[in-house]
Amino acid sequence: MMRYEAYKHSGVDWIGDIPEGWEVVRFKRLFREKKKVTNASLNSGSISFGEVVYKDDEKITEATKQSYQVLSEGEFLLNPLNMNYDLKSLRIGLSAINVVVSSGYIILQSKNNLDKSYYRWLLRIYDIVFMKTLGAGVRQTINFNDLADTHLVLPPLSEQTAIAQFLDDKTAKIDQTIAIREKEIELLKERRHILIQQAVTKGLDATVPMKDSGVDWIGEIPEHWEVRKLRFEFNLSKGLTITKENLTDEGIPCVNYGEIHSKYGFEVNPNVHPLRFVPEDYLQTNPNSLLNNGDFIFADTSEDLEGSGNFTYLNSDEITFAGYHTVIARPKNTINSRFFAYEFDSQKFRNQVRTKMKGVKVFSITQSTLKDLWIWIPSFDEQIAITEYLDNILEKIAKAISIKEQEIEKLKEYKTVLIDNVVTGKIKVS
Repeated sequence: MMRYEAYKHSGVDWIGDIPEGWEVVRFKRLFREKKKVTNASLNSGSISFGEVVYKDDEKITEATKQSYQVLSEGEFLLNPLNMNYDLKSLRIGLSAINVVVSSGYIILQSKNNLDKSYYRWLLRIYDIVFMKTLGAGVRQTINFNDLADTHLVLPPLSEQTAIAQFLDDKTAKIDQTIAIREKEIELLKERRHILIQQAVTKGLDATVPMKDSGVDWIGEIPEHWEVRKLRFEFNLSKGLTITKENLTDEGIPCVNYGEIHSKYGFEVNPNVHPLRFVPEDYLQTNPNSLLNNGDFIFADTSEDLEGSGNFTYLNSDEITFAGYHTVIARPKNTINSRFFAYEFDSQKFRNQVRTKMKGVKVFSITQSTLKDLWIWIPSFDEQIAITEYLDNILEKIAKAISIKEQEIEKLKEYKTVLIDNVVTGKIKVS
């Protein structure tokens, strides 16, 4: 790509060198803070990753909406709150809609004859590279005065327009490629679910005689497999009756419900996964909450129906506790726990769990709920064979997903670098 014929230093670290003929001006020369205007008849809005979007009015009280300020099309919305809380989200967006937004937001109006589409891109880089360094205090919240004397570049208007058109086109193509990769990842994940479902409910031998399982949602299974209630194959008990405050940075490893939802997948090993701990005297006072290798640990609450039935199993001989908000399922007989992990992770089993859930904002899974669930049981040798098959093929899918995720990250990095270089004049657009 081309560069400009001559450059000069901007005098601003985050901007660097700029083309001769470009200016560096104070933020307040280009933008003013809009005075508050209310209009509760408009839809509510907010900023989400650099885009102004509609909010669900049903979740906002009339009194709250009356306090909101009007954001008009062509104005910039800036989220100045808790700068140190979220360093990834884009906090400035050019509105394409007329809405009312929280009074905690800053609304910016352009003062001069400038191309708003160009400043949409420039303020994106200002946000990423510089703005999040502003503010002070525990919550690191800023106001317009923090912005007023900072600096922005001011290219000639014709170049602003050319840059905006260039970036609109280039970033759209990058976003399209990212969307394709994301769709490919979703298809690979869907393929993963299908393979698990097929293997754990039908087995690996397509010629084996089948029978009706006797459970509508399970359907047919191999003739020699059993279907039983979970209570006949697992003993159930509770994890520790503790809270987060009881956790320590050393002692006995402890598997808690939050990490089951967010970290482990369906297998946990204290030597591989970082765990929190409880004091060693729990060994004497709470022995019933200790885990054996192969035990399952279910999170007993979930904030969404999709997460109901989330679990992990212990793949380690290290002394480990089941922590707070957990239910332990201990096999009564010799089983391959990894096979049952695949079964419990299958869509058929998950759907069964979800039909048992009650709740609105919090969904609970109790010992009695788990006891009444249906499970299907191949022979031990088949459990091992199915597990080996799935481990092998799903490892390949995981690698394919990882490659595509890396491609997406590289595309996002390229997009940010491209925007930065173009809006500050490091690259000249034709």
